[in-house]
Amino acid sequence: MSLKIGDLVTRYSYDEDILFRITAIQKDGTYELKGEDLRLVADAPSEDLNKIDDDERLKREKEQQKKEAQCYHLFRQDHRLSREQSDYEMTSNYSTSTPHYFELRGRVLHLDGDPGYLQKCTMMYERLGIPIYGAHMKETEMQNQVASLLEMVQPEILVITGHDAYTSAQGEQKEAKAYRHSRAFAQAVREARKVVPQLDDLIIFAGACQSYFESLIRAGSNFASSPARVNIHALDPVYIAAKISLTPFMNRVQLYEILRNTLTGDDGLGGIDTKGVLRRGLPLRDDTEM
Repeated sequence: MSLKIGDLVTRYSYDEDILFRITAIQKDGTYELKGEDLRLVADAPSEDLNKIDDDERLKREKEQQKKEAQCYHLFRQDHRLSREQSDYEMTSNYSTSTPHYFELRGRVLHLDGDPGYLQKCTMMYERLGIPIYGAHMKETEMQNQVASLLEMVQPEILVITGHDAYTSAQGEQKEAKAYRHSRAFAQAVREARKVVPQLDDLIIFAGACQSYFESLIRAGSNFASSPARVNIHALDPVYIAAKISLTPFMNRVQLYEILRNTLTGDDGLGGIDTKGVLRRGLPLRDDTEM
């Protein structure tokens, strides 16, 4: 079987559960792989790889699109209920004509180690109506650029993600050396906290597939992956950031609700008590520009 960069493959040794794209071929013949929908990087010899044909690719794409559509529906349903409550709270004291209010949604600064994932995430932010500034860079470069980007963008929410992986042969789960990029993510979080120390002044999500969850929370993240060292979906950070952006700042984000609307759930994502960042105002007039 002939394999080349760009081919879609699965791994026999893992029951072909994840779809990967070949990104590089090492000199010893080992193939470097990137998860097509999961934030995971791996490598494998050619004999462990099965090249996916078009029929199988379309089948897997449809299954993935169905999962994403269900997640999006749950998120919109949850936001609709929250919006109805906001409508009541903002207008219940008006006995005559009811004015419309305006919203200032939380801006997201999203740093991503993968340009394809960043594009996919940006499209979902825009679909959800979330102000977004995205930047692609290597995971190891994030700690050097996060401070200047925070100063420039002035976001309420920071997402630090890309690729990661836990390798048991490199160490135990409580050892940072066993993770591909968790140490870099944690250092980027620390640099961000030097700029904005308070947990409620800048909400941070950090991590990717199988990341060292505990170290990212200790570094200063509000939310992180991956408590059970499982893979997370490319869009999971978006749903967490969007939920925070659309939750009023007087309210706490309900942890169960925020995890329920992700594709991975609490095995792959976790966090601490955090307030929302949405601010609402009255009145909204026809000549108002926000």
